[in-house]
Amino acid sequence: MKWSTVGTCMIVLLAAGNAVAKTVNVETIEISPAQDNTAATPDILPLPELPGGSDAPLETEAEASDEPPADLVEKPQVLYDTSYLPKPVARMHSQMMETALSGDINRMRIILESNEVMPTLSFGEIEDPIDFLKESSGDGEGFEVLAILADTLDAGFVHVDVGTPQEMYVWPYFARYPLHQLTPDEKVELFRIVTSADFDEMEQFGAWTFYRVGIGPDGTLHYFVAGD
Repeated sequence: MKWSTVGTCMIVLLAAGNAVAKTVNVETIEISPAQDNTAATPDILPLPELPGGSDAPLETEAEASDEPPADLVEKPQVLYDTSYLPKPVARMHSQMMETALSGDINRMRIILESNEVMPTLSFGEIEDPIDFLKESSGDGEGFEVLAILADTLDAGFVHVDVGTPQEMYVWPYFARYPLHQLTPDEKVELFRIVTSADFDEMEQFGAWTFYRVGIGPDGTLHYFVAGD
């Protein structure tokens, strides 16, 4: 303990010129040390060790997932050389192109009826395929549809679902292509077939919905169809 001691003081009073001395006793006061009201600092707990050691980096969410980013889809190989095609496929492709360039929509009947099963021309019911193609053509005679067919077959194509019952050669390649990943030169190819308004609608839909042609490895025409 600390002590503060005050000795006896002599107070001198001067009154009317006479000096009077008076003794005043002063108590000795005990002064306690000031209490420390500061709260005790809690012990700091050590951080938990990371897997693989304290120097191991934290695994980010992107690293934890093996999935590719949603906006990056693997692009299929685009082909232009028709010599790559098996002979039955190349034969069907050639026959359809000749018919399209002939301007005679009626010649399509020979191609369509050469299949054991009628190719898909619509997702709805149709009666006569040639009448349907004429009605689908803006001019009513089938010329527009033949022009679309020629442009479609002239575009790049893809070989898809290889080794499965659904294996197919598909024109144009945009039908199986991530439209949001098109390069500038690919967009020029695309606009040779559709308008920018058509493309905007397909981008919003998320897939190609214009005309496409699908031919099986055995040369069977499976579809010449538009829509979803």
